[in-house]
Parts: sequence; structure tokens; C-alpha cells
Amino acid sequence: MKRFCRKILVKLLIICVNRDRVQSMPGGNNSFSPVDIPARRALDFRFGHTVRVWQKVVDGDKVRLQSFEGLVIARRHGAEPGATFTVRRIASGVGTEKTFPLYSPNIDRIESIRRAKVRRAKLFYIRNKSARDIRRKTKQSTVVDLATVIPVTPETAASSSLETTAVV
Repeated sequence: MKRFCRKILVKLLIICVNRDRVQSMPGGNNSFSPVDIPARRALDFRFGHTVRVWQKVVDGDKVRLQSFEGLVIARRHGAEPGATFTVRRIASGVGTEKTFPLYSPNIDRIESIRRAKVRRAKLFYIRNKSARDIRRKTKQSTVVDLATVIPVTPETAASSSLETTAVV
């Protein structure tokens, strides 16, 4: 019985010491992180939504903000401290994915741009779907030489240049 009571007393003592350390942290706040954790936990973005993540990037001695906009294809570990989310975007025909920790101090803000209803929690099938769509588009497109289809005479060239300047 004495051994059991000692274990409980030791655990209570550790809890009290840790509580005192948190309260005596510099800055006066009772948090371990510079991130506003309740605000990040309250963010309402899910898989299928399009988000813009503003990330702090260090260039030499300056810190600048860089945005990464794309589709949320996965969100892992809910709202716990190790929570992450994966964003996928396609730039110049190349798909890029980044996995961001939800509570990272390197993330300045997360903006929800577009909401979409999807029927799956993990949208990894979009990787193959986008590649398939790109292949399908390249198969259907054909290159046509316009000089052979529409004969160009000096009168039509002058009138078409006037039309284009009027449109512009």
C-alpha cells in the first residue's frame, strides 16, 4: 500500500511542478507555442476544399510570405498536436504536393477559397485522374497549320490586322 501511495504522490508532484513552469514562462501567456491553437483548431476546412496556405520563408535575413494554393487531398490526426494536412496543386502541368503541420509557427494563415463536397476522406485518386485527363487532352488535340487552311492574301492580312487592333 505504501508503494502505491508513493507513486501517486510522485505523479501529483510532477503535475504541480509542470503547472508552475508553464505559469512562470516569459511573456505571461500559458502556452508552449506562438501559434493561436484554439483559432487553428476552429478552422473549418476539409478534404476537397481549395485552400491558400501562407507560409513564412526565410530569404537571407528577411522573412517573406509565400502562398501555396491547392486542393486539400488529405487531413490526418484531426485536431491533435501532430495534425497535418496535404495540399495538391498543378502548376505548368506538374502536380506538386505539400504536407503542412496544422500548428506550425511557419504557417502565417490558412484561407479557405472554395468548398466542394466529396464522398471520400482521402483524395489520393486525384493524382491518377489528373494525369489521365492530361493524356486524354493531348491525344485529342491536333496541330493544324493555319497557312494551309486559310490562304493569306495582302488584302486579308491588312484587314485582319485592323480587326485585331480594334479588338485589342
